[in-house]
Amino acid sequence: MSDTVRDKAARLLKKRGSISSLGSHEIKAKEFIGRTKDSMSTVSYMDEPSHHDDILRPPFQMENTYQLGPAKCFPVATVNNILKDVVTSYLEEEKYEAELCRQMTKTISEVIKARVKDLMIPRYKIIVFVYIGQLDKQSMQIGSRCLWDTTSDTFSSYAFKNRSLFAVANVYAVYFE
Repeated sequence: MSDTVRDKAARLLKKRGSISSLGSHEIKAKEFIGRTKDSMSTVSYMDEPSHHDDILRPPFQMENTYQLGPAKCFPVATVNNILKDVVTSYLEEEKYEAELCRQMTKTISEVIKARVKDLMIPRYKIIVFVYIGQLDKQSMQIGSRCLWDTTSDTFSSYAFKNRSLFAVANVYAVYFE
């Protein structure tokens, strides 16, 4: 990733109050390898629990709730407003740059997921996909497949377009019994 694109992405994400994966680890990786990489993403995970953790934690058994459907419906209209607000605020004045858009897809999807989870709708699993591409004379078809219960599972989608890029944001809400 070029320095100007990295600086622009860092300023943009810092201005919006978002955490970026453009940390010092990328600079250290360049020093060790001796060549620049196009991009670097980080994944955080927990180490496997040791046998000591099991001893300290008493066994906790949950009882069945026998609840087969949601107590309240998923607010699709509210999620549509969240999608429109977040995608428009992040991409309204942006021009397409591949590296910047790569970071923006991660950031936008994290922000959308956090704002949907703030609605505190119990027992729904939230899946967020954000696609950003250069606006040219092309077409794009997006498909997805999963096991779907039409009575409780739902989705929300928003498409955005400016002079140089397009974006599609999808939120899938799958009820977890």
